[in-house]
Amino acid sequence: MKQIISAFLAAVLLFSISGCGTMNQTGKGSLIGGGSGAVLGAVAGALIGNDAKSAAIGAAIGTAIGGGAGALIGNKMDKKAEELAALQGAQVETVTDINGLEAIKVTFESGILFPTNGTALNNNSKKALAEFASQMKDLPETDITIYGHTDNTGSEAVNERISNQRAAAVQTYLAQNGIDNQRIKAEGKSFTMPVADNATAEGRAQNRRVEIYITANENMIKEAEAEARQ
Repeated sequence: MKQIISAFLAAVLLFSISGCGTMNQTGKGSLIGGGSGAVLGAVAGALIGNDAKSAAIGAAIGTAIGGGAGALIGNKMDKKAEELAALQGAQVETVTDINGLEAIKVTFESGILFPTNGTALNNNSKKALAEFASQMKDLPETDITIYGHTDNTGSEAVNERISNQRAAAVQTYLAQNGIDNQRIKAEGKSFTMPVADNATAEGRAQNRRVEIYITANENMIKEAEAEARQ
């Protein structure tokens, strides 16, 4: 019975998130936040947490977040995603964090950030990341998670080291450009989360990447909830 109920709630949640493909992020924030209270919020956290790509995105609040607060946060993420879309060599998209709130994913191609098998940022990378840091100064109440990824060439140990060092290099440079280091988490994922086929050169190039996730922190959520109650 527990499995049946969980499956039903999961279906409701997925419908709420994906059923309105043409809706902007403000609308989706409202839908997600205005679900079936704490129970639906718990299911959302479980579903997203079970997705390896999203398990560590955002700090889990542990309670359901109101629809009005979700809409306000979604609106902020909408605006910031539009601004970040102009970054050189970056793909910007909206995703969902562990609280069911709108978040931003920025993917920098490794070929732009690093030389082959290298972990030192080149000048173009530094310029792009400096622009990213500048764009984030007006949204301080967010957390930033950096994931470094590799293809499957070489040993697991080597790729783990390279991916960690690449993520750390990005973290260090963002901190040097005004982003509070306390907001940033950096982690290497080696080749454990491919987005393309490692059997082809094109696929391996896609897998060599750095992803940056921008999520609402607890202060932003509290402020949004307070504003929504006014």
